[in-house]
Amino acid sequence: MKKTILLLFLIGCVTIGRATSILIPMDDKQSNHLKAYGVAYWVLKQDVSMWWLLNYKGGSFLIPYAQSIEAECRIRNVSYDLIADVQASAILAEIAVPETNMDAVKLDKAPKMAVYSPKNKLPWDDAVTMVLTYAEIPYDLIYDEEVIKGMLPKYDWLHLHHEDFTGQYGRFYAAYRNAAWYQNDVQQNEQTAAKLGFKKVSELKLAVATAIKNFTIGGGFLFAMCSGTDSYDIALAAAGIDICESMFDGDNADPNAQAKLNFQQTFAFKNFKLDNNPYNYEFSDIDNTNNRNLTEQNDYFSLFDFSAKWDPVPSMLTQNHEKVIKGFMGQTTAFKKSLVKPDVLVLGETSIAGEVRYIHGEIGKGTWTFYGGHDPEDYQHLVSDPPTDLSLHPNSPGYRLILNNVLFPAAKKKKQKT
Repeated sequence: MKKTILLLFLIGCVTIGRATSILIPMDDKQSNHLKAYGVAYWVLKQDVSMWWLLNYKGGSFLIPYAQSIEAECRIRNVSYDLIADVQASAILAEIAVPETNMDAVKLDKAPKMAVYSPKNKLPWDDAVTMVLTYAEIPYDLIYDEEVIKGMLPKYDWLHLHHEDFTGQYGRFYAAYRNAAWYQNDVQQNEQTAAKLGFKKVSELKLAVATAIKNFTIGGGFLFAMCSGTDSYDIALAAAGIDICESMFDGDNADPNAQAKLNFQQTFAFKNFKLDNNPYNYEFSDIDNTNNRNLTEQNDYFSLFDFSAKWDPVPSMLTQNHEKVIKGFMGQTTAFKKSLVKPDVLVLGETSIAGEVRYIHGEIGKGTWTFYGGHDPEDYQHLVSDPPTDLSLHPNSPGYRLILNNVLFPAAKKKKQKT
C-alpha cells in the first residue's frame, strides 16, 4: 500500500511539473528575435492560438506546448523556456495586475500576407521582403495588374515596396535616366498601363493607390516604408491633377497643381508642398532628409511608451528589447511633424525637433503604419548596394518593428481606449 501511494505521489509530481506551455522570451535573452516572429507565425498557421505578452520580457510569446513547436524553435535557433501550467498561470496573473504596464493579447489566426512589388528586378532590395524571407513568413508578390483586377480582398495585410505612386519613376531621372534598369522600368510600366486601359502611368498608379485605400478602409492592414509612404499620400492628394513633368508622361505638369491638392484624401500628411523640380530626388517637403544634421554615429530615434492595457494597438507596434533604435536613411527618411495630421499617432521620433519616424493611424475599418527609411541595418543603402545579410543581425530592433506589424493583424481586435 505504501509503495502504491508513493508511486501515485511521484506520478502526480511529474504531471504537475510537466511542461504545458512554451515561453519565447523577447528580451535580451533571445538568441534570434527575427526568427522568433517566424515561429509565432508558424504556430498560428497550425491553427494554434497563443498569447502575445505585451511589455513582458520584451513582448514575449506564450504558446501551448507541443513537441512540433519545440522542435521548430530548435530548428530556427529561437530561445525558449518550457514552463508548467502553474508558471504560465502565474505569468498571466502578474500581467493582469492593474498597476502593471503589461497585457496579454490573444493571437488567433495567421494573416494572409501580400507585398506590392514590381516583378522586374530593380537595383535595390526591400527590407520587408528580406525580413519576411529570413523569418520564414510566407507572402505573395502582387503588383499593378493584380491590384487592378481586384485581388486585394484575398489578403489581410499589405506592404508597399519602395515605390512611387505619383508616376515619376522614383525621381531617379536626373541620375539614372540612361541606365538600362531605369529605361526597362519605364517601358514595363508604360506597357502595363496601356494593357490595363490607362493613358498614363500616373493614372494607373492613382487607380492602384485608390484600390489600396479601399482595401484599408474595408478592414485591411497597410504597412509602408521609405517612399512608399509620402508618394502614396501625394498621389491621393493629387487625384485628377497632373503633377508629372514631360519627361515622365509626355506633357507638362499643371502649373496650379499645388493649389488644387486635396489633403482630405490623404492618410497621414497635410499642407505639404510639392517639389516642382523633376531633377530633384524628392517628391515634396514631407521628407526631412535634407534638413537633418545627423550622422550615422548620432542618428537614433526613440519609441514612445504606451499603456498596454489601455492602448494595446500602439503597444503591439512598439514591442522591442530596446527603446532607442539606430536611425537609417532612405529616399524618405523621416517625416516633418508639422505636416502630420493631428489625429495620427506618433510611435517614434528622433532627437531633432519636429521630426517623426514611425506613425500609425486608422481609416474606416482598417489601419495603416508608415515607417521612414529604407533598411534598418544599412544606414545609407544606395542603388546597386548588395542586400543586407540578416543572419548577421538576428536581434535587430529596427527590423523588429516591421515584424510587429506582421503579427498585429493576428490579434483579437480590442478597441483602443484613448
